[in-house]
Formats: sequence, structure tokens, C-alpha cells
Amino acid sequence: MWTADEIAQLCYAHYIKLPKQGKPEPNREWTLLAAVVKIQTPANQACDTPDKQIQVTKEVVSMGTGTKCIGQSKMRESGDILNDSHAEVIARRSFQRISCLPDSHSATELSPASQFAFLTHMGWVPSHTGGDASIIPKLEFEEQPCCPVIRNWANNSPGEGSETLEGSRNKRSCEGPDSPVAKKKRLGTPAGSLSDCVAHHGAQESGPAKPDASSSGLTKEELDAVNGTASGSFKVVDIYRTGAKCVPGETGDLRKPGAAYHQVGLLRVKPGRGDRTCSMSCSDKMARWNVLGCQGALLMHFLEKPIYLSAVVIGQCPYSQEAMRRALTGRCQETLVLPRGFEVQELKIQQSSLLFEQSRCAVHRKRGDSPGRLVPCGAAISWSAVPQQPLDVTANGFPQGTTKKEIGSPRARSRISKVELFRSFQKLLSCIAEDERPDSVRVQKLDTYQEYKEAASAYQEAWSALRRVQPFSSWIRNPPNYHQFK
Repeated sequence: MWTADEIAQLCYAHYIKLPKQGKPEPNREWTLLAAVVKIQTPANQACDTPDKQIQVTKEVVSMGTGTKCIGQSKMRESGDILNDSHAEVIARRSFQRISCLPDSHSATELSPASQFAFLTHMGWVPSHTGGDASIIPKLEFEEQPCCPVIRNWANNSPGEGSETLEGSRNKRSCEGPDSPVAKKKRLGTPAGSLSDCVAHHGAQESGPAKPDASSSGLTKEELDAVNGTASGSFKVVDIYRTGAKCVPGETGDLRKPGAAYHQVGLLRVKPGRGDRTCSMSCSDKMARWNVLGCQGALLMHFLEKPIYLSAVVIGQCPYSQEAMRRALTGRCQETLVLPRGFEVQELKIQQSSLLFEQSRCAVHRKRGDSPGRLVPCGAAISWSAVPQQPLDVTANGFPQGTTKKEIGSPRARSRISKVELFRSFQKLLSCIAEDERPDSVRVQKLDTYQEYKEAASAYQEAWSALRRVQPFSSWIRNPPNYHQFK
């Protein structure tokens, strides 16, 4: 029906057509890209015809770029600032903007034949805060940061040190999908602490610790590979690390040398520059969407069941299939009792061999030894498949170019800010006759953003069920005063 490269190519081509506003400065800045692609099977094609390939239509319906989020001190009770401007979050909010339109894309008229694929680059990017999905083994043979990780891996021998992350960044360059490394099979990283599955660095006197089946949950084949007994196995010399920090007050990282630095499976928050953020990592947010849907609470007033992503496509970067499954679906599996229509969605997860031209890796390779630092782009681009003003470019949570004097006025609001999405929802509601509106908004007087969200009872019940499961019980929730705007 479709391939990961087809989805990636479609999104990259769409990005190239966007205006220059908000895009990275050439040879000096990089950014991350995410998008939602609508995949639709024509009604006249049966899905059970094995003798011919099903033809589908693919359309980019929302797109986001960005690498920044604001600190807690800059959050506003008026809901007019974007707290999190990472690409994945921008793409999802841009999708919500579409869903509030009273047209063929809206939540009220979504076709049952529609599926949605999500393109992201969350596997691992230097300085990226993808969270749990970004914690993957770094293997001995790797020579560049943009290759898949190999499935058949083994422990490092005593005395093998790990190079620093900065050193790894500076000395590596990207290779294309035809390189010998890229043709290898991808690694499956077992769930649980990576320190249980790979040797602790510095254990020179007694030799590397080897896991057993009971402690690691590995198959015999994987256990042989970890213990170095499988033929053609590779040594784990370190792990790719995430910039996202463990939730304050909860279980933290071991911070031991090398592969024992992180604990996996934990909730994490995106770091701030001196000002702590309240934004959960992209891994955590996508895991939540995989249970609650990516439409949010407001649009559930119009839906019988959530809008789930059917697939996640990862752009070219260090990547582990098992780490992605652990982060996006594995941590949710114990959520057993959910209201009707909700489920732990079975995601199709694939990696593309195509490199995003304005990713850190691509820009680093292109600029070579050019002077000056390579820095993340400060702007975020939101694009939605809407007839009017589809583009929305922000910086520091406000429309790009906003002055201090303008903050607080309607012109200083992003079109995907909470308050503007709430207004779009209210407009959608006003298009429906009062006696035809959903019962959830008719049986009680609702006024504030918080009241409308809480009135989506099935959504809130599902969210409560997810929070009863570890690690989601430690999810950071914004105080109610940040949701009282009208």
C-alpha cells in the first residue's frame, strides 16, 4: 500500500514548497520535521484482494517544524502562548486545527477509510529531547549518526571506554541508505533498563556483567548475542542519550558511565535553559496519543472513538525498532480497562532511508569545516491543510515578529495556541443547531476551556485509566488556572 520512503519523500517535497519564513538559516541552523499524512483507500477497492496491490491516496494534512519549548516562568494563564514548539507537537496541533473545520477534513465528517501516518525524526538526534525512544544502544562499528542500529549486538569487553557525545558529534558524518551499515538489520532493544542488558563500563577487575534470561526478558538468541557468543555480533560501547530529564521526584537515571547512564521506560520532561519546563518528552506525548487519540479532549465531543495514528515513520537517524515500540506502545500495555472506543493502538512503525535536508546531520555534512557553530533554528513552522492562512510561524511561543507591546492582544496569538483552537472549536459548535449538538455540551452549562475539556467524559475516563499505569502516574499536569480562559 505504501512504504516509509514514500511517506518521507511526500513530506520532504511538501516542506520544500513552503515559504522561506521560519526555515533554518542555510549552513548555520538546523531543525526537526514532523507531519501527519492522510492515507485513504478508494471505496471501490477491496482490502482482501491478494492478486493486486491496493492503491491508496496520500496527502499531507499538517506539518510542523521546531526544536524549542518555553520554561515554566513564561507560561501564561490566557492560553495564548505555545508551551511546546517541538515539531511533533506542532504537527499534531496543526492537525487539530484542521479537525475543527466544518468541511471534509473535520472531526465530524472523517471517512472510516482514512488512516493517518505520522512522520517524525525522534529516533535520535544530537541535543534532541525525544525521551525514551531516543535511548538506544550505540554499537562499536558505527561511524556516523544517521544509520540504523543493528539487531545482533553484544557486550563491550572490559576496559572499553565510550567516547563523549560531543566527540561523537564532531567526528561523524552521514552516509546514505546504500552504505553497508544502512543495509544491516535494525536492532531490537529489550524493554527494561539497558544497564541490565549491556556491560557496565569500568568493570575492568571482575569483567563485564552478563544478564540472564530471568532478569532481562531476552530470548535465547538475543541473550547469546548480548553475552558475546553469537557469531557476527557487535559490541555495545555506549548508548545514545536523550536531553529529556526524568520527572522531578520520581525514579531517576543511574548516571553511570557508558551504557548504564540512563534507565529506560521512564517519563521525562524537556529541559529548559535555566528555567525548568513542564513539557513532557515527545516519546511520552506520542504514547499518550496512542491511547487517547491525537484529536484531544474537545473534539471527542463530536466523535464516537478517537482519531488514532495508524503508523509512525521515522526519518533517517540512529534508530531502534524495539526502543520505539517500548516507548510508544509497550509502556501502555497494562492499561486494561478503557471506555468504549478507546484502545492501545497497534502502530505500524517503520524507518525511512531518506534524510531530511535541514536536519542537523544533513546540514553538518553539507557545511563541512565552515566556521561558526551549528545551532537549532529558533522558529517553528505550523502548516495546516486549511483554505485560509494555512501557515503559522512562531518564535518563543508567539507569532514571529511579535513585540512585547503586542503580547496579550489577539494578533499576538498563534493559530494553534490553546485559546485559538478553543475558539475554533466554539465556532464549529455554533455551526450546529442547539438541539443537534452532542449531549455532553447540552446537558450542562459550560463556559471555560477547562469545563469543556472535563465534559468529554469518555476521554477523561481513558486518561484517568492511563494515569493509573506506571510510569504515567507521574505525568506532570499544568495547574487548573492555566485552563480557565474563555
